[in-house]
Amino acid sequence: MSLLSKLRLITVDVTGTLIAYKGHLGDYYCMAAKSAGMPCPDYNRVHEGFKVAYTEMARQYPCFGFAAKMPNIEWWRTCVKNSFVKAGYDYDEETFEKIFRRIYSAFGSSAPYSAFPDAHPFLRWAREKGLTVGIVSNAEYRYKDVILPALGLNQGSEWDFGVFSGIVGVEKPDPKIYKIALEMAGNIAPEEALHIGDSMRKDYTPARSVGMHALLLDRFKTADAESWRQSGATVLPDLVATQEWLTKNQNEEQRHETVAAQVLNRMSEKLKMGA
Repeated sequence: MSLLSKLRLITVDVTGTLIAYKGHLGDYYCMAAKSAGMPCPDYNRVHEGFKVAYTEMARQYPCFGFAAKMPNIEWWRTCVKNSFVKAGYDYDEETFEKIFRRIYSAFGSSAPYSAFPDAHPFLRWAREKGLTVGIVSNAEYRYKDVILPALGLNQGSEWDFGVFSGIVGVEKPDPKIYKIALEMAGNIAPEEALHIGDSMRKDYTPARSVGMHALLLDRFKTADAESWRQSGATVLPDLVATQEWLTKNQNEEQRHETVAAQVLNRMSEKLKMGA
């Protein structure tokens, strides 16, 4: 039996799998600073400052402050403030608030993102095959309510349900987030589910640990892809290749079944002739 014929559920990661960032972080921070009458901050310093600030916030208040009941906007206000401070920019309160509001609004829209061309066709193909499609993402509620719909990735036409870390309070690589996905899909058995992502640590390993099938996309020809393959992971370049891989497996299985049936028929005819 082919893998596709065994599946009832496909779950997918978002960033790097369905959508990608457009431009650089500094582009949006620069536009926000200029809108408040300030000069454009240094791109590299802001980028490095953001990486440190985001890591610290994610460690101190995981899942965008879920457990601490921190409002989403306050989580991001602290993160953005710390990003600027670590980059060497300490604006007065009024100026920072103008800059922050512009940044928060931009990243709560579809402006900084684009959907990969194969995202819509693949998701719709999967649902047409009768599969349930779920989103599993370390993201906050705006991805579900605003960003994905604005990119044409709509619940009900491209996907059926979403497990977003900022909403459920569990984040990858915790295997619990995959168990939640299986439950939300209707308590589907893990061996009937496939997860598609772009991270060995956050996607492949935890999904496999709960018994799901998994594969990784290598859209950007990462240096890690070869080690992924050596670890036994299926690694494909995009969702077009994923669909072909699943369909090929199914077609091959159908051919095998056809050949087997033909052999059995011939054997049966011979037995009848010899009777």
